[in-house]
Amino acid sequence: MNALKTLTPDQLKKISELKTSVKVKKGDNLLKEGNTVNGLFCVKDGKCKMTKLNSNGKDQIIKYSKGGDILGHRSLLSEEPAGLTVTALEDLRACYIPKEEILNTIRDNNNFSLHLMKNISHQLNEANSSISEMAQKPVKERLAITLLRLEEIFGVDKDGFIDVLLTREEIANTIGTATESAIRLISNFKKEQLIELKGKYIRILSKNKLRNISEGY
Repeated sequence: MNALKTLTPDQLKKISELKTSVKVKKGDNLLKEGNTVNGLFCVKDGKCKMTKLNSNGKDQIIKYSKGGDILGHRSLLSEEPAGLTVTALEDLRACYIPKEEILNTIRDNNNFSLHLMKNISHQLNEANSSISEMAQKPVKERLAITLLRLEEIFGVDKDGFIDVLLTREEIANTIGTATESAIRLISNFKKEQLIELKGKYIRILSKNKLRNISEGY
């Protein structure tokens, strides 16, 4: 549940008066790792990726988000710089709510505070799972997990293809491998009739088989 849905009518009215609209073009950043976070972003529509610069100077994709998601709240509450860079995968619209108003609402609305904490806890659990997968699972299993997760996050279009356009490099940066390896694995999945390709779009043909691969069977 979006934490903003717990607000009272008066709180919603006040936030509506203070919020500003933000438009981000495909490829541009909504947030930049290391920058100060002075407010909370709520994605209205569009898709984005969250990346962290690793020790090799490459961007590791940590998470994906879409319309309805709240961004920046962890850094805002911890008063730490942004831990991730948020980049639009397509033209994106968001609203920006200043930090002071978010902190006032936290003080006045226990349900809002609780949902923010639940959201942060959920993100930490996801991060722990992702770290475990990256450290322990072979790259083939990581690709299977990622494809299933992408369909879960973004759903499918009218033809059944995962409804997000990612480059092979972005998929490689999600599963922590070289682009060439990701291309080869995707090609192998296609040969095994696990997936179908249409340009850069991917359709899952057998969820059960992908689940088995993701679990090491």
